[in-house]
Amino acid sequence: MKLGIVGLPNVGKSSLFNAITRAGAASENYPFCTIEPNIGMVSVPDSRLDYLAEIYHPEKFTPATIEMVDIAGLVRGASKGEGLGNKFLSHIREVDAILQVVRCFEDENIVHVDGSIDPVRDAQTINLELLFADMETVSKRMIRAEKMAKTGNHEHKLEYATLQKLYAALEEGCPVRSLNLSEEERAITHNLFLLTDKPLLYVGNVAEEDLLTPDEELPLFFNLKSMAEKECAEVLKISVKVEEELSALDAEEKAMFIEELQMGESGIDRLIRKSYELLGLISFLTAGPKEVRAWTIVKGTKAPQAAGKIHSDFERGFIRAEIIAFNTLQQLGGDMVLAKEKGLIRLEGKEYVIQDGDVVVFRFNV
Repeated sequence: MKLGIVGLPNVGKSSLFNAITRAGAASENYPFCTIEPNIGMVSVPDSRLDYLAEIYHPEKFTPATIEMVDIAGLVRGASKGEGLGNKFLSHIREVDAILQVVRCFEDENIVHVDGSIDPVRDAQTINLELLFADMETVSKRMIRAEKMAKTGNHEHKLEYATLQKLYAALEEGCPVRSLNLSEEERAITHNLFLLTDKPLLYVGNVAEEDLLTPDEELPLFFNLKSMAEKECAEVLKISVKVEEELSALDAEEKAMFIEELQMGESGIDRLIRKSYELLGLISFLTAGPKEVRAWTIVKGTKAPQAAGKIHSDFERGFIRAEIIAFNTLQQLGGDMVLAKEKGLIRLEGKEYVIQDGDVVVFRFNV
């Protein structure tokens, strides 16, 4: 699963990427510093996995991961090829969800591509370009679909009607993700790979001194938050500058800095977890002396398909899953033997839907 970090030039995209991945991507103070996308794998913070590692002292510790892609800055007119528009749009089409970084702080030493700071305008600039690109995609498909619909075939007529519905919504400024589509309409839309159909999280980049200030006392961030609420999108407040500083510290110094700032946890940890949720992902856990591991699956996955994530033989020869919820196991001090004695390990079959945090042993026979 890939998450694309997007935004106008010079809003902190690459700096955020650096803080997340420590990959050292270029983050200079001029537009289009990022031309080709930078890519990094990121571990998903999970205290449950840390707890199991303390119990089992495994030879190997494997957290869940997601892929982060730092995409070139976009400017007004990108959908018509301005700036690096075509390149930007092709890269964003390849990701599964979007993190849009929006600058919510004033600093005369950091240039802004539009000469002033306005988070709502900035976010809408990008959103409009994605809308325009989707309108072009849908419009091209409609020409062919209209001809096919004249044959009277039900599937072709449904496709044309769906495309008309999409185009009308895009014309009104509504992203496709906000539409209430039927299962058939959703299947047609899925094949179009529309940019505004991708899940979106706004990342409000605030000044260090504003990090703990109530949202309503920060007009720049509060306006962005209000806009996001109207779009049924989420927004996360982060100081990229603070996160860059934190990423350069060792674990002990980082913990002290977070405590000093009264943050509770780093913004990056919150962002990665929120991104994981944005992609509709959950983790089930396996634990033992050899390895403690989090396995990534899409929410709603049944037990045999989850088993297949470990090995195809597990799915092919699936017999049952032995499952205990992490919270239940933790209450027993992580003692699986005690859990069995108390009858707290459930036996689940092929129709069981794996839940986030399930600790699982799969039984199979090939």
